[in-house]
Amino acid sequence: MKNKNITFMTQAAMIAAIYVVLTYVFAPFSFGEVQIRIAEALTILPAFTPAAIPGLFVGCFIGNTLGGAILPDIICGSLATLIGACFTYRLREKTFFLMPLPPVIANMLIVPFVLRYAYGVALPIPFMMLTVGIGEVISCGVLRLRTVQRIEKIRKTASSRPPAVRHNPCGDRGKRKWGRTLRAKVYVPYCVIRYMCCRCLRSSDPSLYS
Repeated sequence: MKNKNITFMTQAAMIAAIYVVLTYVFAPFSFGEVQIRIAEALTILPAFTPAAIPGLFVGCFIGNTLGGAILPDIICGSLATLIGACFTYRLREKTFFLMPLPPVIANMLIVPFVLRYAYGVALPIPFMMLTVGIGEVISCGVLRLRTVQRIEKIRKTASSRPPAVRHNPCGDRGKRKWGRTLRAKVYVPYCVIRYMCCRCLRSSDPSLYS
């Protein structure tokens, strides 16, 4: 039980961290009435681990705060991400094409009202629903597909490795189950985060890779 809690918290912390990094690096087009939040591609992760639900919520909350959003946007935007993550988790057993819908719908229904009444954007709410929805489709649909492909590749790599066994001098084999399941649960989010961080650094400072 203790190991499961540690794994859960580790996954949530890593997902929150990468959400903050993506939001901060791509801040110029992560906010506003026309926005494409790259970090929303991570909303596919609840289909792989429930730790992504609090991770995405905390990451969105911190990302909005660091991005200079006002309090209503911080709260309502984070709740929209939380709602989308929860319903994505509920749809994890369904077809893949339904999983992008929860974050798209949640942000379309919540964010335009924040832009109108919190920021005073003088645009029709239906129009902002359209622009926010298009941005979410790009991030939650197109970019999410690339994320899923990367995750599946990493999962296959992790599951093909031999299980790691801890030495137990007491001889209790029941406590030696650090095999493929635990390795994949920690290894998959770590590799996804490392991959996306490298992509962020490459886009923000190409000279590092020249």
